[in-house]
Amino acid sequence: MKLRLKSILTACLVLLVSGCTPDPKSGKGFTLPEGDAQRGMETFVALNCNVCHTVEGTSIEPIETEHHKIVKLGGKKGYVVTYGELVTSIINPSHRFAIGYPLDEISKDGESKMRLYNDEMTVSQLADLVTFLEQHYELEVYHPTPYVPYY
Repeated sequence: MKLRLKSILTACLVLLVSGCTPDPKSGKGFTLPEGDAQRGMETFVALNCNVCHTVEGTSIEPIETEHHKIVKLGGKKGYVVTYGELVTSIINPSHRFAIGYPLDEISKDGESKMRLYNDEMTVSQLADLVTFLEQHYELEVYHPTPYVPYY
């Protein structure tokens, strides 16, 4: 009986420990160097991000063209926009598409219409850009309304 209990406990311990092994592709522990918001705004304009994006709370004017849908960045959101999501959106724009826009306006054949900047942007520019964008998002707190049945 004691041997069986020991075996069960050992098996549980092995399963528990193996379940704690992090995924090799995990973003845990990833961070960019600290960025500068002013330089990030300059990077945003220098890379012509304002051809397709506006940023809430800035005076950056979009460059209007008939071929691009303007996607709004920043503002109040009902969820936290994380540092990791911003980095991923910049370096892998096809990872997830902007909510609230028709897919045919922001993607083609399952890929984002946003061009890849990975070979054009330095790590410092990426850190600055994320710092700039991060400060323009605000969490909108959900305030539930009382349920009133409809009769």
